[in-house]
Amino acid sequence: MKVYTRKGDDGTTGLFHGGRVAKDSPRPTAYGDVDELQAFLGLARAAATGELAEILVGLERDLWLVMAELACNPDRLDLLAESGSLSTPEMVVRLEGLIDDVSGRFEPPTEFVVPGEDEVAARLDVARTVCRRAERSSLSVAAEGSSVVPYLNRLSDLVWTLARWREGVSLATRSVPDGSTPDRV
Repeated sequence: MKVYTRKGDDGTTGLFHGGRVAKDSPRPTAYGDVDELQAFLGLARAAATGELAEILVGLERDLWLVMAELACNPDRLDLLAESGSLSTPEMVVRLEGLIDDVSGRFEPPTEFVVPGEDEVAARLDVARTVCRRAERSSLSVAAEGSSVVPYLNRLSDLVWTLARWREGVSLATRSVPDGSTPDRV
């Protein structure tokens, strides 16, 4: 199988389960933003270790469902539902649990955060901004009742929390997520 098909040379792209749209239309823009988010989470994961890396790979896997839903022909979402490939309210609840768990492990900042304190946290901050863009671009194409927008909304909160955890000092172990002791408090 070849990577290229030449079908997109006319400026259109195929939707999951049929149909074609212009590459610059809202649907490919939305799932393209989520694809970019997934890549930035991968960039952060490449520099992370331990539990943080495990959390990030789980989030990257979740984003396959979000992208599939956004890339699907809206008239054929039933096919994704049948295969269990739609975002769900349970995914949103899981993110809320992670936010609560991780935010209980460090003292949150009391002022605006200037990104760049730590390389992994800075990568996460970039991912967070891409996540907010993906959320905005998904608004116009997510199906009514979809969990895509709430998921992306919570995900940006979680990614912010993970970045602060990475920068901060754990309340339980007085160390950062990779197990080392920071030189700052």
